[in-house]
Amino acid sequence: MSGPEKILLVDDREENLVALEALLARDGVEIHCARSGEDALELVLRHEYALAVLDVQMPEMDGFELAELMRGTRHARGVPIIFVTAAAREPGRVFQGYEAGAVDFLHKPLDPHVLKAKVDVFLELARQRRELAARLEERDGLVARLREQLRMNETFAGILGHDLRNPLSSILASADLIQRRAESDSTVKTAQRILFSGRRMARMIEELLDFTRLRVSGGIRLERRRARLGELARRIVGELEGEHLERTVVDARGDDSGEWDVDRLGRVVSNLVANALQHGEDGPVRVEIDGGDPRTVELRVRNAGAIPRELLPSIFDPFRSSARRGRRGGLGLGLFIVRSLVEAHGGDVGVVSSPDTGTTFTVRLPRAERAPARDGAADGP
Repeated sequence: MSGPEKILLVDDREENLVALEALLARDGVEIHCARSGEDALELVLRHEYALAVLDVQMPEMDGFELAELMRGTRHARGVPIIFVTAAAREPGRVFQGYEAGAVDFLHKPLDPHVLKAKVDVFLELARQRRELAARLEERDGLVARLREQLRMNETFAGILGHDLRNPLSSILASADLIQRRAESDSTVKTAQRILFSGRRMARMIEELLDFTRLRVSGGIRLERRRARLGELARRIVGELEGEHLERTVVDARGDDSGEWDVDRLGRVVSNLVANALQHGEDGPVRVEIDGGDPRTVELRVRNAGAIPRELLPSIFDPFRSSARRGRRGGLGLGLFIVRSLVEAHGGDVGVVSSPDTGTTFTVRLPRAERAPARDGAADGP
């Protein structure tokens, strides 16, 4: 809203309106006068007022009745009201005025200095409200633009990641062919380096795609089927062994079967093991699978490294900063993807870490999709 602040004066006597208007007139203020409650209501429906000064004693509709009707309109619900009366000072009548929505109650004859001072206060409050409303509107517009920019950036990242997969697949296939047909050790090592770097790039591309699905598409749809977590973990570790010289041991105990999205769960295992290998101080990595609970399967990934204490609260946040990022760092999305995929399965993930015991990530997965609770269903057996 722009323009001058508006004041509504309501009195059934013309001479009173003229006197009030002359007293309150100033630059930046627009004064509207009404001789009755009905006229005042018509003005209220067309204008937004910073203040209303109402005479209490008017025929047909007095000031209290007018105030109550103003409180029932959208435009005038928050307009400050000063009541003016020539009646004797009666506590009950003053209380009635405040109940009707008054912010002040003045008796005639009016003190011009007091009235002007009070009006100045309400005009200043109205100006501040307008400035605040403008700032909030500007902030909301900025937030909307930032959200749209973020959505476009995330969509672009998803499209870019998707388009990179085809050429990267060709690079990996060519490097694999060179490795198998090479006759010299130097050529084999070069092909292996290409394969290792390409696979890391492939994992980062998958992280970008998963992140885009989570943030832009609103989630990842799971395709569940029967699987054994131990077999899945051994396959994932086998794919990573070439890069890390068999540093990883998989130990599965009990019934490790469940109904999961195998591809998504493979991403969980791959990200946790790759993270452990990267930050495990070149020591062994243990992948432990515990199927002793009939309802859940627990996956633990251990390594000898320690996470700085200040990073633990934000370890699962996307694009988290890390003092250890200098060593073959990735996008900072791996653990965020882990948490998101585990929670999509109805599970949870946590981490404990210290210099003495190393770091352990623990994932608990329900064996089957949990049915939604029925309204009014009783808890317990």
